Formats: sequence, C-alpha cells, structure tokens
Amino acid sequence: MSNTPHELAEEFPNDHALLHELKLGNAHFVTLSDRYHEVNGEIHRIEAEVERTSDDYLETLKKKRLALIDEISVIVSQARQSA
Repeated sequence: MSNTPHELAEEFPNDHALLHELKLGNAHFVTLSDRYHEVNGEIHRIEAEVERTSDDYLETLKKKRLALIDEISVIVSQARQSA
C-alpha cells in the first residue's frame, strides 16, 4: 500500500500548462479537480494511517477517485484536441 498522493500533475505529467489553463477557464474542471483533491487527500491520510476507517470505505473512496480521474481525463483530452 502506497501512501504517496496521486496529484493531478503526476497523473498528467505532460500537461502541466494545460491543467493550469483549465483551472483558469473551465469551472467544471475546477469543481472536479477540487473534489479529486479532497478524495485523494482523504485516501492519503487513511493510507498514511493518520485516519482510520474500514476497508470498504477506503475502496469506495478509491472508486470515487477513479471516476473523477476518468471525468478529468475526458476534459484534458478534449482540451488537447482543441489546442
């Protein structure tokens, strides 16, 4: 089990500038990004054993993080095509 955070910049290592542009100009991306960071932070705290929870709850959080990264990936991909 890793306790290294999965930051968006790590998930999209070649798209730092694009992520910045999306944060400035796409409200839906900002909402998804904020939610991703909340869920990701909670997962990180659980994996680092700062917080305790059930395995089921941790799995639910990980599924939420995957769903959010999928949605974010679509936006990033569309923005790449538009650039």
